[in-house]
Amino acid sequence: MTQFVRYSANSQIHYGILEGERIHELQGDLFSYTASGVERNLSDLRLLAPCAPRQILAVGRNYKTHLSGPVKLPEPTRPEIFFKPISSLQDPEGPIIVPPDSSDLHFEGELVLIIGSRLKNAGKDEADAAIFGVTCGNDVSERNWQRGPDKDVQWWRAKGSDTFSPFGPVIVTGLDYGNLRLTTRLNGETVQDQRTSDLIFDCPTMVSFISRYITLEPGDVIYTGTPGQTRPMRPGDMVEVEIEGIGVLRNPVTMDDEKKAG
Repeated sequence: MTQFVRYSANSQIHYGILEGERIHELQGDLFSYTASGVERNLSDLRLLAPCAPRQILAVGRNYKTHLSGPVKLPEPTRPEIFFKPISSLQDPEGPIIVPPDSSDLHFEGELVLIIGSRLKNAGKDEADAAIFGVTCGNDVSERNWQRGPDKDVQWWRAKGSDTFSPFGPVIVTGLDYGNLRLTTRLNGETVQDQRTSDLIFDCPTMVSFISRYITLEPGDVIYTGTPGQTRPMRPGDMVEVEIEGIGVLRNPVTMDDEKKAG
């Protein structure tokens, strides 16, 4: 297994390979690189979202345990896909900012896939081979905007507002992502706990389906769905998404400046 990170140092952004508490800096990107010979201490750096995707896709209703909440949802017959804008990305440890008129903001801990090669009309085997690596993600969701009485036609702000797509801290390759334990904690309390083997649509199926309609490129990111039930987050909270073999994505929840001023 290899752990890739992305970080800022000397006003420049670099990729690196993490080994213990040391980072081996790379020249190039995740898919074409050479070793620079520079080594750095992890503790001296600020980690960024571990890649810079061209597009972010996400899958909804992908665990049976997520279908039986306050709003009963039917089991899907195909992967239910939606987009999240690039502007919603957030780094590990970066704040999830609550918009001024948000009233029901939830966490959604998820396994995230990073695509490693160009895909169009891919079968499951080709799709599986094109998954470069995996990381942790949080598909932050404003439930009132998503499905409340004044819901939007699209989930553009419910799941796409600024900071609503944290992911990281590392991309891991060579991991059996089909059977990993996913745990979400809110202020230290475990609020989600399930294995990725319980996904309704497994990862190759999702990627293959998406590629029928959308050409996937190296670095594209796919959030794979959240298990169980979720609950509101409030300013001052800390949410952590931990996935076996990957690590912990940690983000504080803060109030929007407009809300503070008001």
